[in-house]
Amino acid sequence: MMYIVSSCLVGINCKYNGENNYNEDVIDFLKDKEFIIACPEQLGGLCTPRPKSEISGDLVISEFDQDVTKQFKKGASETLKIVEMFNCTHAILKERSPSCGVCEIYDGTFSGVEIKGMGRTAELLKNNGIVIMSEKDLG
Repeated sequence: MMYIVSSCLVGINCKYNGENNYNEDVIDFLKDKEFIIACPEQLGGLCTPRPKSEISGDLVISEFDQDVTKQFKKGASETLKIVEMFNCTHAILKERSPSCGVCEIYDGTFSGVEIKGMGRTAELLKNNGIVIMSEKDLG
């Protein structure tokens, strides 16, 4: 079984603010597993650091009201290419991310309100038969 994992969860500084979301539960879970890491937002061409982005309807919008939907879609498709190349069957993704959120995302108002929903990459992977989970599923 091969996993693809959000890079930020293993300590890579690729988060929008240049930091990471290192998660000890993810590290412990992966100790005896084969995995590869990816950051869909970087794969989509966005820099680090970058403005916060949230899903608003069908679009992904930055906190400065820039439409970054194209970059998020590209990041999702590039991540799917990696999944297919390495025969990944499972993904561990960062909850609430506009790319990787599995069950929750922010509501698009940049006010910290969480809603049920999926990030663009999580949705694409799930639609292509990948078993997706977030770091919250491991804690």
